[in-house]
Amino acid sequence: MKLGYSFQGPRRGADRAVLLAHGAGADRRAPTLRAVATALKDAGIPNLRFDYPYRVAGKKAPDSQKVLRAATREAAASLGRRTDLPPDRLVLGGRSMGGRYTSLIVGDEDDPVPARGLLLLGYPLHAAGRPEKKRADHFGRLDLPVLFASGTRDSLAGRADLTRAAKKISGPVEFVWLESADHGFRPLKSSGRTIDDVNAEVADAAVRWVQSL
Repeated sequence: MKLGYSFQGPRRGADRAVLLAHGAGADRRAPTLRAVATALKDAGIPNLRFDYPYRVAGKKAPDSQKVLRAATREAAASLGRRTDLPPDRLVLGGRSMGGRYTSLIVGDEDDPVPARGLLLLGYPLHAAGRPEKKRADHFGRLDLPVLFASGTRDSLAGRADLTRAAKKISGPVEFVWLESADHGFRPLKSSGRTIDDVNAEVADAAVRWVQSL
């Protein structure tokens, strides 16, 4: 399976590392992922961003669920090989779809992937226009620390709904609510903030949380 990779940070000596998966309409160069990756590197935490096969092939439509799951597993294994760290020292996560699939492999019913924590940036609790069909059936199988960073205007995960769904998670859960930001982390102009400001807030929160584990 061909994946595109971007690795940052020390390859040896760290006691934890982070995997960052991209959202459906982006790739590993997405601004939020780059901001988080740079902040982690500056804190001495190695991290790996990757492109799913459809992006490597230059396609826009995501791969099948089977391929997305397999690719996420392969990327997590690649991070372990690059850093010489065991799976339970790796924090897995990413933006939107990428975060969802890291949570799915960790919460897999038959073959769960061990991890130190889940970093879920803009978790898509439901598809656009389908609020009745929640993507949280596997939350009850998550028994590790989880950080959700979501905008207060996220149309794919309302604050009340996401908070309610996350109660199924048995591990410690933290929320970072990005004021006035939408699912793409774009804030309202009236807020006086830019998307760069929001990405910096996400990056700071991610580093703090990863360091606390």
